Amino acid sequence: MTSKKQINRIRVVLAEKDRTNKWLSEKVGKNRTTVSRWCTNDMQPSLETLVEIAEVLEIDVRELLVSTADK
Repeated sequence: MTSKKQINRIRVVLAEKDRTNKWLSEKVGKNRTTVSRWCTNDMQPSLETLVEIAEVLEIDVRELLVSTADK
């Protein structure tokens, strides 16, 4: 089994902003399980949802993604 690829930084940004998965799920109108799976990189939000997450967290959408430039 291959290790999970870290694509998004949602969990990290939530921690930095002192916010919870529950808070985010309420803000974007998604199930808490879905948000939890985004935070563990088990699944990824759509681009539209990623933009919405960035807006509610008041950050640039790029801060939610793991950079591929230095790989």
